[in-house]
Parts: sequence; C-alpha cells; structure tokens
Amino acid sequence: MIKSMTGFGRGEYSDGKRSVVAEIKTVNHRYSDINVKMPKRYSFAEEKIKSIIRTRIKRGKAEVSIIVENLTEEDITVKLNEMVARQYIDNLKELKTSYELGGDIDIALVATLPDVMKAIPDVENEDEVTNVIEQAVILATESLDSMRTAEGGKLAEDLMMRGELIRGIIKKIDERAPLVVKDYTEKLYNRIKELTEGAVDVPEDRILMEAAVFADKSNITEELVRLESHMIQLSNILSTGNSPVGKKLDFLVQEMNREANTIGSKSNDLEITSLMLETKSEIEKIREQVQNIE
Repeated sequence: MIKSMTGFGRGEYSDGKRSVVAEIKTVNHRYSDINVKMPKRYSFAEEKIKSIIRTRIKRGKAEVSIIVENLTEEDITVKLNEMVARQYIDNLKELKTSYELGGDIDIALVATLPDVMKAIPDVENEDEVTNVIEQAVILATESLDSMRTAEGGKLAEDLMMRGELIRGIIKKIDERAPLVVKDYTEKLYNRIKELTEGAVDVPEDRILMEAAVFADKSNITEELVRLESHMIQLSNILSTGNSPVGKKLDFLVQEMNREANTIGSKSNDLEITSLMLETKSEIEKIREQVQNIE
C-alpha cells in the first residue's frame, strides 16, 4: 500500500487518573526524523513513544505533541518555597519601616504572594503513566496512518495516470521515428539538387551513406524501449509495492529523466522534440509527487 509522508493524527486516552492527548504531524523528509514535545517530567516515556511511531512511519519528519492532564490530586505535591517567602517577608518589613506603614505581615498575605506555594507534579508510577501515554500515541498513529494511506492512494492514481500519458507519447514517438530518416534523406536530396541547379546527377550511394550515418546518430530505439520499461516498472510498483517505496520511485524517476534527455539530444525532428518536452513535463510532475511518498 502506497503511503503519503504528509498527514495528521490525534489520539486521546484516559485511565481515570490522567488524560493524555497525543497529536502527530508528518511532513516530507529524506529519512525518519521524530521530534517529541511534552512536559519534561514525562521524558522517561520519549523512547517508547518514538518506538511506537517507527512501527508505522518509515520515512518522513514527525512532530509529536503530548499533553497530559491530571484528573486527580494523587500526582500533585504542594511545596513551600522558603527562599521566595523569606525575600517577600524581608522586603515587606523594609517597606514598612522605610515608609512608616501600618498593618501586619501575616500568613494570609504571604501565602497569596506569587511562587510562595507551588503545586508540583510528582509521578509515582512511571510504568502506569507510560502506559497511558502509549495508548494515546497508538490511537494517534492509527489515525495518522489512515490519513497517509488515503492520501497515498490518491498519489498512486495520479502517478498511474501520468505514466499512461507518457506511454501514449512514447507510442507517438515510436511511430514518428522511422519517418525522420526518410524526411532527412528527401531534404538532403532536394538540397543538393537546389545547390547544383540540376547540373549534376545526385549520387544515390552518397545520399544513402549520409542517411545511414544520420540514422545511426539519431537512433532512439533503445532509449524508447528503456523509457517504456520504466513506465511499466512505475505501474508495477504502484499497484503491487508495499510502503516504503519512495526511494525506489525517486531512483526510477532519475532514470526516466536520463532516457528523456538522451532522446531529446539525439532527436533531429521538431515533432519528436515537442513530444519529448511534453514527456519531460510529465516526468517532472511525477518527480514532484514522488517526493510526497514514503
């Protein structure tokens, strides 16, 4: 099954104590690159997250976001920041003395000051938390995989269509190619007659020799056969290949371009040149689409 490298997946899972939301966004990349963003306190689960994603993503860049919401107070510890509290009290005393202010510095005031009291998450069971995160990530990867597969199907259809277009053009070139030598021979014969103004007989053997040299230099049969073979390979990979096939297709497109360039350089015919420009345009579109395939 052909898969696109671009997609988005979201998964949410709760065990009653905490709720985890996992989101994965993937884009094109030559290799596999996974970047996980989540609270630092859960970093112990990062490698497990990457391992799960690697089972579904073989190539592409993945941005993973993990959001954890505690539903109970079991993982929360409230702590006093004594250093901050002491600085507040000392500064308040100095303020009171310096400006002869009234009022008491009591616990009700100090306790409400910023950062004096902090609710600090306290993970007690890493395996338990990791399991919840895993379940959310699995759901996200399944959602992502579904989108990437659907998009891959559309890409495969487009590439198959362009491959058939090129095969049609190859057929036209194959039909035109034998006529090129014939046209060249006639033009050469007529040009010699024109230059000599019919004063001398045109040497048939010399004309045939020149035509043979031209035919040898401009022969594109092998290139057409190879280009046709590449189109068949493209069809086979798209219809029977299992992802990842992106690198294989990328190499195949390079070979397509190689044959197309050779045909274009050897051709001495405007009609074939025009058809090759059309072919190269389609190959370029195939190349662009292949960049999106895993």
